[in-house]
Amino acid sequence: LAILALAGFGALEQAVHDRAMSRKAKDRTALEDRIGYKFADKALLERALTHISALSGGATRANSYQRLEFLGDHVLGLVISDMLYRAFVKANEGELSRRLADLVRKETCAEVARAMDLGPALKLGNSESHAGGRLRATILADACEALVGAVFIDGGFKAADELIARFWKERMLK
Repeated sequence: LAILALAGFGALEQAVHDRAMSRKAKDRTALEDRIGYKFADKALLERALTHISALSGGATRANSYQRLEFLGDHVLGLVISDMLYRAFVKANEGELSRRLADLVRKETCAEVARAMDLGPALKLGNSESHAGGRLRATILADACEALVGAVFIDGGFKAADELIARFWKERMLK
């Protein structure tokens, strides 16, 4: 009887795990639909959404979104610079630089993250989650840049360019 109970518990535990994984996969698919990009490497998407507070055990900072954020910041700057250069043909360097700074600043990236509804998709540690981390502008902006970096690695420059145009073009034309 004890073996049956353990076997039953194991099956129940697996069913609960499978249901949670299925819900998580659906959430990720919904996010991909919102951003207009499907990841070939789902692990990149997971890393782009993982805050350092969610890491445990022997996981290093490299398992969080920090490295992707670094890359995404620079990809974002390049793509926005190109968009500005092409859209404002009579603008001088100073005007282009001011526009660039406004479009890549933390507050703008956080706005874009909110438009993508990134907050609920973030993997945060319990304390960060309870402290309102999913709404914190810094975390949202960092995750947004990490997502840009992940799209760049997964799909190349064209995919990143399309993502950025989708979410920043209207802001650029204001």
